[in-house]
Amino acid sequence: MKQIQRTAILTGATSPRGIGVSTARHFASEGWGVVILDLDHAASEQVAQDIAEEFGVPAFGHRIDVADEASVTTAQAAVAAQVAAGGLPPTGAVVNIAGITSPVDFLETTLEIWHKVMNVNATGTYLVSKAFLPEMIESGWGRIINMSSVSAQRGGGVFGKVPYSSAKAAILGFTKALAREISATGVTVNAITPGAVDTNIRVGSTEEQEAAIAAGIPIGRTATTGEIASVIGFLASDGASYLTGTTIDINGGSHMH
Repeated sequence: MKQIQRTAILTGATSPRGIGVSTARHFASEGWGVVILDLDHAASEQVAQDIAEEFGVPAFGHRIDVADEASVTTAQAAVAAQVAAGGLPPTGAVVNIAGITSPVDFLETTLEIWHKVMNVNATGTYLVSKAFLPEMIESGWGRIINMSSVSAQRGGGVFGKVPYSSAKAAILGFTKALAREISATGVTVNAITPGAVDTNIRVGSTEEQEAAIAAGIPIGRTATTGEIASVIGFLASDGASYLTGTTIDINGGSHMH
């Protein structure tokens, strides 16, 4: 039976080939309301409109800068107003997807780059989770699902260097500590660590680069965004009610531990 009467909040969910849009569509296909929060306000509204028209579910788009507390507060208030007016079901899941990387080697990394990558990835996860958590605690049911990366576990990768790996590792610690603190309220907190995924970030890669990436994956290919979305959808389901503080690897076997 499809879940109804809940809304999934997704950050960083406007890229056509991104994990966020794929995940939003997955939630909508399961009967959830969907909120798209992204730095690009117009794109957020367009994705929400497209989802509402295709799946017949309530959807809402709004601008957010996940690294800015005032912006997060404004976005949360806008969503709360929609819920209060009956335009959206109550919040049932928060999926922290928004993130950036930096390909710069460590000795060339400036403090500005370090702060920017940490703020969008780690601080953004903190601010958005904190903003939407009270409503879920009050209802006695909720899911927080955080996007980390295999780079947090193995230390870097093709696209992620020291700041990115550090920020994604911080998300793993955040996930476990928050899960320990709040899971008795009915809100679970989990993280996923994708490996290489076929998204816009790899547009422009050469055939040689793609072959090298695939060669390091036992399954022999990169993940699709739909495969990532399916795992997120499971973590948001009633069937995952006893999973909390967990990190789920989705890397095709490229990192086993």
